[in-house]
Amino acid sequence: MDHTERLVAAVKPIKAAKPVAPVAADRPLDPYLPESGNRGYRVSRYELELTYKVVSNRLDGRAKIIATTTDVRAKYSLDLAQSMRVAKVTVNGRRPAKFAHRGGKLTVTPAEKLPAGAVLVFGVQYSGTPTPLRTMWGEVGWEELDEGSLVASQPNGAPTWFPCDDHPGSKATYRIAVTTDAPFVAIANGTLVHKTTKASRTTRVYEQPEPMATYLATVQTGHYEIRTLATEPVPQYGIHPPRLRAEFDRDFARQTEMLELFTRLFGPYPFAHYTALVTDDDLEIPLEAQGLSIFGANFCDGTGREERLVAHELAHQWFGNSLTLNRWCDIWLHEGFACYAEWLWSENSGGRSAHAHALDAHRGLARKPQDILLEDPGPKDMFDDRIYKRGALTLHALRVQLGDEPFFTLLRTWTAEHRHGNVTTAQFKDLAARFSDVSLRPLWEAWLSTRELPPAPTA
Repeated sequence: MDHTERLVAAVKPIKAAKPVAPVAADRPLDPYLPESGNRGYRVSRYELELTYKVVSNRLDGRAKIIATTTDVRAKYSLDLAQSMRVAKVTVNGRRPAKFAHRGGKLTVTPAEKLPAGAVLVFGVQYSGTPTPLRTMWGEVGWEELDEGSLVASQPNGAPTWFPCDDHPGSKATYRIAVTTDAPFVAIANGTLVHKTTKASRTTRVYEQPEPMATYLATVQTGHYEIRTLATEPVPQYGIHPPRLRAEFDRDFARQTEMLELFTRLFGPYPFAHYTALVTDDDLEIPLEAQGLSIFGANFCDGTGREERLVAHELAHQWFGNSLTLNRWCDIWLHEGFACYAEWLWSENSGGRSAHAHALDAHRGLARKPQDILLEDPGPKDMFDDRIYKRGALTLHALRVQLGDEPFFTLLRTWTAEHRHGNVTTAQFKDLAARFSDVSLRPLWEAWLSTRELPPAPTA
């Protein structure tokens, strides 16, 4: 009896149910991305078996999605881009289920209704040419490179390569198996637990045991060299084209020191290891994924001038990956914290103080339009640079008011109490109140709830 059969066997037989009132049209899980995410179930695990042909950009996939129902429904939906063609769907390992695939939604009709709290296991066989989605934030999802591919899914690109419940509040564990032509290396989230090569094709199996949001799941393929950079406080790896070895060693030379500093300031590193990967292609910006960060070759030139971005992406392992927003309006909890981590690295590594960076950022923001609310910027502006800088300034203002010892204790408590979970601005406000003898409401009103830029924090 395999894993799915054991899960299904544990479900009690369904008795004749009383008539159930029709489920009203579901309201969006998040108004910023109203088409993303689904109701009626909660995913606990994804098991993906992928075969990717790099030369033809062809992806063949089998997905097992293990979930629990939250209410009684006749149909369930998954997010899956139309570039993927679905061949077969099963529910709970039984005979093929009826399905329809339209408008980026794979709608599945089980043979019989399931009670709330029942095991729900989707099996989806699919294939196609993965293509990034064109969005207001640019192209997101699976992207073909000159010799390989990458995944940049934030915020809604995961369905370009696997069926999922695409919402950051839906975190699950993953097993990702990727088969590629042998010259290519496939990197995915988690720990490599198995590798086999047969008939010039290599399969690598990765296990990601900590819950992960769909947009943080990734597969990177290319001609890569894999190196161990450090073993403490956790194993750290560098992955890059062989031609960039010398440049990588200079540009990422202090990453281990960064990880040690952030462990002291933010609490224990939240995953088993950390990887910095450099593609052979140029990228507009570095990319965030759980357990690893992806940089374009243009960020690896041996000058060290992009060191702040190395710190920024590393900080996302705490703020964004372990602690993940529940709704996109709270994006400052990711980007403001990661931006402030840049300033903290500078302050603790012989560079300018965080306060000096804060004053510079304040002067820059003062010259820009004052038309953004940090706590609710709207979907169009949620990745605006003003969110990053004003978010970091908010944290600096809080640090100035609380003092260093309470402030950093607050950050460590924040990461400990919500480790591998989802967070909101309201939760951070509530926690911060425990570290202050006076009301923080004026600070939050000025920095989060008012469009006009407040005066710069005074040290």
